[in-house]
Amino acid sequence: MNEKPTLNDLAAFTAIIAHRSFRKAAEELGLSPSTLSHMMRGLEARMGVRLLNRTTRSVSPTEAGERLVARLGPALRELDAALEAVDDFRGGPSGTIRINTSSIVIRRLLENAVPTFLARYPDVALDLVSDGRLIDIVADGFDAGIRLRESVPQDMIAIAFGGPARFIMVASPDYIATRGEPLVPQDLSGHDCIRLRMPSGKLYRWEFERRGEEIVVDVSGPLTLDDTELMAKAAASGLGIAYVPQHVAEDYIRQGRLVAVLSDWCPEIDGLCLYYPGHRHVPAGLRAFIDLLKEIDGKLSPYRPDANNPRR
Repeated sequence: MNEKPTLNDLAAFTAIIAHRSFRKAAEELGLSPSTLSHMMRGLEARMGVRLLNRTTRSVSPTEAGERLVARLGPALRELDAALEAVDDFRGGPSGTIRINTSSIVIRRLLENAVPTFLARYPDVALDLVSDGRLIDIVADGFDAGIRLRESVPQDMIAIAFGGPARFIMVASPDYIATRGEPLVPQDLSGHDCIRLRMPSGKLYRWEFERRGEEIVVDVSGPLTLDDTELMAKAAASGLGIAYVPQHVAEDYIRQGRLVAVLSDWCPEIDGLCLYYPGHRHVPAGLRAFIDLLKEIDGKLSPYRPDANNPRR
């Protein structure tokens, strides 16, 4: 290897591996796919080894490429952290903060937190990625994640916000009038339940708890969806009983299009947390975003408990 590769070449290489796509990596880097392909051919020539397997439809690392990216990922993240540490001495936060969460949470953040943050810190860009899967935020290059507290990895620092969460079962008044109201979870076997398919492909089993008694029901029904907002809409259309975050169903309940059932079997649980690794430097922009969440905590309730259905 007569000439060392540039930092830009190595960063571009890791982006291609992360996306498994020249096109998507080029979009992230602000380059054309042809320019990026030319950079990779130059990188391979300088290193004297093939790093990428290319086909007309996909790109993947060779064994040498796998070994290189395994060492590059941590090194590039440490470099970013070093640069961010210097940014702390600037006049204010700057750069890009990448946060992984769900689409429901992003919609709630867009109502208040995001507009306030962007107006207050114009030099910071927010990159909010919706993902139904619980990912490794460090390995995937995120500064932080937002999930329910029970899903946050134990080795992360977690900042709670938004109050407790609650999942409830809902059905339309017409459905209840026709099929009757379930009185205990076991009654669900005689009802049409709108099932939720998880990102893993598995069907979610409905979990209930009352005064220390826990019940798990593997419900059945004619409709399966992979989005809780669509489930609430389907239930409002009279297609069955749905088990969804309370916030998702609130508007339908206020409009009289949905009613809650089995409320005493649906207690509150720990709500949302923003979490990040404790062993890394916390960017000034992320610290500012955390401070803002704490500041507007009372105005940001992703799953507000219904005053008419308090915890029993």
